[in-house]
Amino acid sequence: MMNLNKEYWDEKYAQNTTGWDIGYVSTPLKVYIDQLKHKNSKILIPGAGNGHEVEYLFNNGFNNIHVIDIALQPLKNLKSRIASFPEENLIHMDFFDLNTSGFDLILEQTFFCALDPSMRNAYAAKMHDLLAPNGKLVGLLFDCTFKKEGPPFGGSEAEYRAIFGQDYTIKVLERSYNSIKPREGNELFFIFEK
Repeated sequence: MMNLNKEYWDEKYAQNTTGWDIGYVSTPLKVYIDQLKHKNSKILIPGAGNGHEVEYLFNNGFNNIHVIDIALQPLKNLKSRIASFPEENLIHMDFFDLNTSGFDLILEQTFFCALDPSMRNAYAAKMHDLLAPNGKLVGLLFDCTFKKEGPPFGGSEAEYRAIFGQDYTIKVLERSYNSIKPREGNELFFIFEK
């Protein structure tokens, strides 16, 4: 198991080695967000990085967004871009230490693939605990393996069905038709419901 701790991620931001950051909200998540109707839904974005999904939600009237990251710099970056974002909703801590629950929606964008694969069952259980009844975990997962040791770590549809199939209703788990070019053919879009 790799030691993907606070120091590891702080160093990534200090050295600006954040290759996962595409600089804008990913197309599959933008399309999903655009069809959401309830602007006051309680939303969590874990391991949010620079939070382009957060910024997109906020700029489109969503007012109950919570962001958590183990590294401080991405939270500072987000606050510098959105000065009016509520400070108390920028949570600097390890995701697995979060005790707030009752989220209607949790958005997954490159957080799952950044965790050591040995943590995947713990991730699924923690997400389940954080969601409100009938809450949804929605996002993108890699459907490929990588030549170099991660992060990111790859995976497969069969693996995800085994991890999430017990405690979630798998509403959607399919090849993303609108991934960005570099990830085309290598991502699955999913909607898992508690």
